[in-house]
Amino acid sequence: MTVQIERPQAGDRERFRTCNYYDGTGHIDTDPARGRISVESHLRVRSDVQLAWQVFDPECSALADIYSSLGRCTAVIDEEVHRLHGQRITAYFAGHGIALHVMTCRAREADKTFGMVQRIAAFLGSLEVNRSEPVLVVGGGVLTDTAGLACSLLHRRTPYVMVATSLVAAIDAGPSPRTCVNVGTHKNFLGTYHPPVLTLVDRSLFATLAEPDFRHGLAEVLKMAIVDDFELFDLLDSHGGDLVAARLARPGSVDDAIVFRTLRSYLRHEGPNLFEVFQDRPHAYGHTWSPGFELAAGLRHGHAVSVEIAFSATLAALLGWLTSAERDRILDVCQKLGLAIHHPAITDVDMLVRAQQAMLAKRGGGGLWAPLPRGIGGCGYVPDVSLSLLRSAIGAHSALCETRSGCDGQDMYTR
Repeated sequence: MTVQIERPQAGDRERFRTCNYYDGTGHIDTDPARGRISVESHLRVRSDVQLAWQVFDPECSALADIYSSLGRCTAVIDEEVHRLHGQRITAYFAGHGIALHVMTCRAREADKTFGMVQRIAAFLGSLEVNRSEPVLVVGGGVLTDTAGLACSLLHRRTPYVMVATSLVAAIDAGPSPRTCVNVGTHKNFLGTYHPPVLTLVDRSLFATLAEPDFRHGLAEVLKMAIVDDFELFDLLDSHGGDLVAARLARPGSVDDAIVFRTLRSYLRHEGPNLFEVFQDRPHAYGHTWSPGFELAAGLRHGHAVSVEIAFSATLAALLGWLTSAERDRILDVCQKLGLAIHHPAITDVDMLVRAQQAMLAKRGGGGLWAPLPRGIGGCGYVPDVSLSLLRSAIGAHSALCETRSGCDGQDMYTR
C-alpha cells in the first residue's frame, strides 16, 4: 500500500489552519555548544466589540452572518435571559435556517464555581463542538466568566461570541479577556485569559433588567470616568439617576455617548495589555481591596467596587492627588447613581491587609500598583500602602461618611 505524504509548500500553510479566529508565528534559536534550544512564539488574538440594537430581530444579521455557514449554533444562555427572550432567540435562528442547541444556566454570583464550568464543558463536549466553532454566550457577567473559562479549556482554546445582557457584561466582563471562577471567599481565584472573538452590546436588552441589577453596573462606568475621562464623569454627574430609570436604553440620546465613551476608555487600556503583562491598568480602579470583602460581605459586585472607589478617593486626597472638592464630587456622583460609598468591611484593617497581600500576589509581587485618581480624569498608581496610611484612610473615610446619609446606596446586597 502506498501512503501519500503531505508536505506543505511555501505559502500553502493556510490549508492547515486550526481556527480562523486566531493566528500565530514563532521561531527557534539553537545553541549546540550549550545544548540549548530556545522557542519564541507569538499568538495573535483579535477581539471586536460591536454596538448593536435588537440583535434577535430577524432583520439584524450580526449572528446569522457568523452561524449560517456552520448550519448550527451552540448556545449557553442565562436562564433568566432565556425566560425573557428565549422565544425570540429560538425564532431568530429558525428564521435563518440555523439549528440551535441551548443550555440554560442559573448565573448568580453563588454559581460562579468550577462545577458550573464543568457542566458547560460537558454540554459543549456532548455536541462535539469543534475548535473553530464559536460558542454563543448570552447573559451577564457571571455567565461571561464561567462560559468563557469553559471555552478556554475546551480543546485548550475554543472561540466564543458574547451577547451582553447586563451593563457589567457590556462594558467590562464581556469584552474582558479574563475568565474566572470564585473559590470559597476568594473572588476570581482561578481563571484564564481568553477574550470573546466578538462582543455584541445590545442596550435594548438592558430594558428588562431589574433596577438593582442595572444600577450596580454603573460602578464600572463611573470608575472609567474618574480615572480616564473627565467629560464622561460630567455626563454621569449631569444625568445621575435618570440613567438608572432609562437603563441606558434610549437610542439617539446621551446614553449613546456614555456607553461608547466607557468602552473606548476601557479598551484603549485593556486592548494593548490583554494579558496583564503590565500593571499600569486604570480599569483596575475599585478592584484592589474590594475582592477581599465583596463575597464575605455579600455585596453586589458594583457596590463593592463603588465602596472602594469612594474609599480610594479619600486615600487619594490624603496623598494630595485629589482636592477635597474633587473627592467630595466623586462621592456625590456615587450617591446620585445610588451606589454605596461605605460598608463596615472597609473599616476592617486585617481584612484590607489580607486583600492587599492577595492582590500583591495576583499582580506579580512587584508592587500593589493600586490605581488612584490624580484629579478627575487622571490616574496614578501606588506601589505600596503602609499600615499607617491604610489606618489614616479608614479613619478619614469613616469620618467623612458620618456627615452623609444614604452611604449604603440602594440594594447593595446580593439576593
